[in-house]
Amino acid sequence: MRTNQSVWFGAEMRLISVILFVVEFVRGAVLVSLLPIYGAKTLGLAPDVIGAAISAHYITDTLLKMAIGYLLDRFSVRIVVQAGLIVSLAGVYLLQFAELPWVFISAAALYGIGMSPIWIVCLTRVTEEKRATQMGFLYTIWMVGLGSGPIVCNILLDYNVSFTYKLLVSMSAAACLLTLFMSKERAMTPNRIPLRMQLAILKERLGRMKLLLPGMILQTTGASMLVPILPGFANQELGLSGTQYSILLTAGGVCAAAGLMPMGRLSDKLSGKKWFLVAGFTIFALGLYMLASGLTFWYCLLIAAALGLSYSAILPAWNALLATYVPPKQEGLGWGILSTFEGIGVMIGPVAGGLIAAWRGESAVFWVSAVLFGLIGLFYFWLPNRVFQANEKDTNK
Repeated sequence: MRTNQSVWFGAEMRLISVILFVVEFVRGAVLVSLLPIYGAKTLGLAPDVIGAAISAHYITDTLLKMAIGYLLDRFSVRIVVQAGLIVSLAGVYLLQFAELPWVFISAAALYGIGMSPIWIVCLTRVTEEKRATQMGFLYTIWMVGLGSGPIVCNILLDYNVSFTYKLLVSMSAAACLLTLFMSKERAMTPNRIPLRMQLAILKERLGRMKLLLPGMILQTTGASMLVPILPGFANQELGLSGTQYSILLTAGGVCAAAGLMPMGRLSDKLSGKKWFLVAGFTIFALGLYMLASGLTFWYCLLIAAALGLSYSAILPAWNALLATYVPPKQEGLGWGILSTFEGIGVMIGPVAGGLIAAWRGESAVFWVSAVLFGLIGLFYFWLPNRVFQANEKDTNK
């Protein structure tokens, strides 16, 4: 009998990893660079409008996660992923007509529709024995794509906005074409458990993890608050050029990507999810606090590297922790629901960041985000160890 390990390194997962990279490259370029820079400099939109557009993207992404998880348990992976990416392609294409704020926000919302399927497919294909290690690999692909997108986009936007936009549209189309080679199989072997019973099991699991839900929402809120104001903060508050800003993003991204797999293996080996999360969130809070102080470029570079490493400690441990609450044979729906809860913070964050920036300036967004991450670190430090070890035996059944 072949194990999931052989499937994990097979042609199907290599294809899915390539699609994930392309999708996240475009997403990072659109959300971190194209929407804030194009929206502010070319269209003259206010920070709150840009924040609302980014939130609209995450709202549609989040609200559809549970439904997409349910569909992936019952329909072909290729059909679900392909349909979503086609809709997202339409959203990117419409950005060229987004001179009015409502069109700008609507295009971003439409773009968010197709982001969920490919990531949930990845989550359902990971083995339990090496989840943190394998998720470290997937997060590396995700991080390199998400990080390189804004870096490349920032550089190209300085030379030719039209070419940059057409490149992103072409890459979105390429991701759609790559789905033609995906398997027609479902994400998981179909089960005969009625939907009502599945939801009852998931409700019981969520009840057990209720102490983790506040942190789950706050951590995504704190991170997504920074998205709409990052380019402006780097330029106006830190006095960085576009090249220096790209170097900071590269440093943070490289350190995060380089640390993901080692941190994942260490998390698997030590089974110390709590302390990985406490240390990661505490360092992240301190890094944001120092960035808000307006330091010189070289200090900012060191801080960006530290932020990347702390992020690499958080992600694999956090995913392995959530996996203990996903019922067996319901991975699609289970991950969809958990991703929906995580997405609540992502929906709130960009709007909150845009409003705080318009009210008190972009530095204030960093202060607030640092406080949130510091509180999360303290909250996880206070939680008993049993919360981080619940249901581990169930996942091996």
